[in-house]
Amino acid sequence: MDYNTQIAANKIRQIIFLSSIITLGILLFLQMTFLLSSFLGAITLYMILRKPMYKLVYEKRWKKWVSATMLMIISFVCIAIPFIWVGFVLVEKISPLISNPEIITQTAYKIQEYLNARFGLNILTESNIEKLTSGISSVVPPILSSTANALMNTIIAYFLLWFLLTNAGNVERWLQKKLPFKPENRNIVIAEVKESVMSNAIGLPIMGVVQGSLAILGYWIFGVEDPLLWGIVTGVCSFIPFVGTMAAWVPIAILSFASGDVNNGIGLVVWGLIVIGMSDNVFRMIIQKKIGDTHPLITVFGVIVGLNMFGFLGLIFGPLIISLFLLLVKIYVSEFVIAAEKKEE
Repeated sequence: MDYNTQIAANKIRQIIFLSSIITLGILLFLQMTFLLSSFLGAITLYMILRKPMYKLVYEKRWKKWVSATMLMIISFVCIAIPFIWVGFVLVEKISPLISNPEIITQTAYKIQEYLNARFGLNILTESNIEKLTSGISSVVPPILSSTANALMNTIIAYFLLWFLLTNAGNVERWLQKKLPFKPENRNIVIAEVKESVMSNAIGLPIMGVVQGSLAILGYWIFGVEDPLLWGIVTGVCSFIPFVGTMAAWVPIAILSFASGDVNNGIGLVVWGLIVIGMSDNVFRMIIQKKIGDTHPLITVFGVIVGLNMFGFLGLIFGPLIISLFLLLVKIYVSEFVIAAEKKEE
């Protein structure tokens, strides 16, 4: 027997050990995917509340559990409750449209008749209207079902948040030791993760709230039925770059023209272009200076991925996941590819 060709017993044990860890890790991940949105929510809230927590504990000398309790209550009132409320409003208002898609079809036909008579445009053909109706019917239900689970996800997220806040120093020290990066890259990773989280979790919702609020006001002034619902939809559309809120207020304005309400239709167009549109430019500049900015392509693909994975919450977490993925790729290139090239030189 050629002992030189045998695999060392220690290597065999190591392979078995690593295989067992990987297998169990995959099984645990597959069984706990429903907690992913709660986990991301807890991390996002922790990044937002980290600085106030340190100020209360180390500057004000408050006890950790008191500081954590107060910050969690404040964040729940200011952040979680509004998002849950928006989700339930969407469920309540949009569910009838899904159960009766004929409403969507009739509205689309009405818009098409006006476009054809006024401008000779034939955009919403019968086949396109059918595709639009079936597309909405297939996309919206998963979002609504995920939104209905938002309360449970929030409870789990706050349970995890309590652990993160009360063990903040220990958790961060453990992460810094375990991060598989060079010491000089660890601070870069932490800084970029923080900027990415703040940009996606704070900047995008702020834009949505501002533009949605302005849209609600405009819809109320110009006689749009159910301005609250369509204002929320407009705020959600603000997450989509290039098109943005126009995806909401343009069809509403066209529908006003098609219904013969020309004055309100003109008012909606002016309000959408000047008030809602200009607010995007003004507030986005402010957010870029204060928080940071996310590349439009990251937002586009992040929203698509996020909606499929998390439903309504994916509007925030989708871009965050893509940002983190690109960050890890960047660190990998810095740690291994560039380092290898330098060694070869």
